[in-house]
Amino acid sequence: MTDTLKAWQCIGCGRIEAPQNCIGICQDRKVELVYAADHEAALASLAAMTAQRDAMAVLVRRLAHTRPREGEWERALRAFQQLAREALAGA
Repeated sequence: MTDTLKAWQCIGCGRIEAPQNCIGICQDRKVELVYAADHEAALASLAAMTAQRDAMAVLVRRLAHTRPREGEWERALRAFQQLAREALAGA
């Protein structure tokens, strides 16, 4: 989990001050900031999870719309297991 920095940001000029608000003429609101590296890591993790979700959604759609021929259910099951392994390995 990443740490956040609590600060004050002026709603007019955008100036940021921490750890408390200024005594000047600005109007401030509380903001929470994170390091850019932590933000980038979270974005990369989100992209990886989105790709995995999309791969699994394709697999589930195929499974939902597939009906094996008579006596071929085991072969279909093995094929879907292989596709699932590949999707998990790609994640």
